[in-house]
Amino acid sequence: MSRHAVFLDHHSLDLGDLDLSALEQQFDSLQLHAASAAEQVSERLQGASVVISNKVMLDAAALAANPQVKLILVAATGTNNVDLAAARAQGITVCNCQGYGTPSVAQHTLALLLALATRLCDYQQAVRDGAWAKASQFCLLDFPIVELEGKTLGLLGHGELGGAVARLAEAFGMRVLSGQIPGRPARADRLALDELLPQVDAMTLHCPLNEQTRHMIGARELALLKPGALVVNTARGGLIDEQALADALRSGHLGGAATDVLSVEPPVNGNPLLAADIPRLIITPHSAWGAVESRQRIVGQLAENAQAFFAGQPRRVVA
Repeated sequence: MSRHAVFLDHHSLDLGDLDLSALEQQFDSLQLHAASAAEQVSERLQGASVVISNKVMLDAAALAANPQVKLILVAATGTNNVDLAAARAQGITVCNCQGYGTPSVAQHTLALLLALATRLCDYQQAVRDGAWAKASQFCLLDFPIVELEGKTLGLLGHGELGGAVARLAEAFGMRVLSGQIPGRPARADRLALDELLPQVDAMTLHCPLNEQTRHMIGARELALLKPGALVVNTARGGLIDEQALADALRSGHLGGAATDVLSVEPPVNGNPLLAADIPRLIITPHSAWGAVESRQRIVGQLAENAQAFFAGQPRRVVA
């Protein structure tokens, strides 16, 4: 078979700081597109036996119009951008990438938690506003600081990523408890949400978004948290009811929240969490996964997946 590959949204992964040689070596040719609009996809697939996509949608119509496609390499873990049923029906193998961003996301999670605990953003803004220069003493202590040591962290999602966050939290002297994820079998070492939430000083989310977990943290769950509790989400925006989170911050019930994800990305039509009057909120633009080392691992896994497929032993197969 031809080994012509096309990468539909290359700039979502590589900004010119990655080494693509291992990936390029797997194909007779590799065509890179910085981005691809929906109306461009079908045409750009023509002649390609391998398609690489991070977030560009590969729907049934585009696949049906390109029967020569034999392999889809997803440059991410999530495969919601691929019509997997259509791919199976057409005999297309779909492979994803796994575990590539654990160190990057784990450190970002702790960075957000530390920023909330130390009121880092508030103090930085106070210095920029000249408050320190006008202070009557050597320091500013206008914003309450809390230590993580001795506090309890609640984890929702205790896979590879949750485990990495747990180890970092324990290094700061935190006690770690794990919560039961809706829709999953009960386990003795996982606390039901109603039991977990009142016990924790901070909560971090590391679970997938599905029909069971959508809005798993809403107004009722936020109210169960201790007054002053911290919430960090580096998983998926839809796990938390964003309006409820905004309301809980405005009311002063939460000590702070930080999220790297929103329910719609980019938030071109706005989002309740983007309102200017929400206190003690940090938002980062889905960048937790984006360390150079993390993105280079994706390149390596894409190359491995392609090589394994051509050798007749495909790996990381999702369809």
